[in-house]
Amino acid sequence: MKPVETICVIDDDNIYGFWVKKLLVSKNFCKSLSIFENGLAGFNYFNELVVGEGVIPDLILLDINMPVMDGWEFLEEFSKIKNKFEKEIPIYVVSSSINPADIERAKGFEEVSGFITKPLTFDNLKQIKLFQD
Repeated sequence: MKPVETICVIDDDNIYGFWVKKLLVSKNFCKSLSIFENGLAGFNYFNELVVGEGVIPDLILLDINMPVMDGWEFLEEFSKIKNKFEKEIPIYVVSSSINPADIERAKGFEEVSGFITKPLTFDNLKQIKLFQD
């Protein structure tokens, strides 16, 4: 497994953000990490990337239940600008929800590569295609 350059995490849980950062960086899944507390903050970051300000992440880990703009709203807005990036950015929904309706809804977005039930672990990270060699 070789690390990717950068990963974007969009999740409102600060403790989870700390854990994910420790897991991803300490296990060499990525060289850098950007964390956003809600979908709007994450979407604003991607809007800045459209005009060329910043590094396009190799992967997005997205929670669905957040204040301000939830993961579903983020996906709807991201789908409108995704073609402006020079590469495809896989999105994995990472949620504590085990509701089959949420899993099916995630499958309805072509941008979503998979659904991972929290907690994020070393083993379920290895299932992400980007990390498989």
